[in-house]
Amino acid sequence: MARDPKIVAAKAGIWALCLAPAGWLAFDAATGRLGANPIETVLLRTGWWTLVLLLASLAITPLRRLSGRGRLVRFRRLVGLFAFAYGTTHLLGYVVLDQWFAWPYIVEDIAERPFILAGFAAWCLLLPLAVTSTRGWIRRLGRAWGRLHRLVYVAAGLGVLHFYWKVKADTREPLVFAAILALLLAARVPPVRNLLTRAGRSARSRPGLRGRDARGEVASAPGP
Repeated sequence: MARDPKIVAAKAGIWALCLAPAGWLAFDAATGRLGANPIETVLLRTGWWTLVLLLASLAITPLRRLSGRGRLVRFRRLVGLFAFAYGTTHLLGYVVLDQWFAWPYIVEDIAERPFILAGFAAWCLLLPLAVTSTRGWIRRLGRAWGRLHRLVYVAAGLGVLHFYWKVKADTREPLVFAAILALLLAARVPPVRNLLTRAGRSARSRPGLRGRDARGEVASAPGP
């Protein structure tokens, strides 16, 4: 079956946008622009982009309902997997660069420092979601797939909590993330969800959209 050129172009754009922060980070590392504490900079940037992309993946479903464009769901897996990739890079930065595989200290850190425990728990919840993000796993798990992938809400909450506890003093930025997450969760409450769905149906009934995006694909992202 021929691929839709618009979908291909959109996915290429998402790849470029999601890879841009990694390229920027690599450039700064190669040119010595990571500041006085380069390891801290790597951890902060990868963690920040993990949250941005995770919330972006969660935003796709309400945007699909609101706009009536079912095709948006096709991009959720890609964005969600990029969020997991940045989260894994963030974790590896801590294990390799910060601790240099000092497992006893890492275990002690996880046990004694709540913000590290929250971050590690968030990654552990995202791991099975990333593994089961393929069409094959969707078929194997059936309805259980949707229930499993609701863990993304817990993971996102733990990620925001990890950020909040990490910054300690200036909590404005993690609170912004918390507010965005709260809005995205509110969009999934049945009355709000139904309101967005009705708005989407109205959008689909407009002349330019009738017959297009009438149905969305089953999502295969780490997040419903």
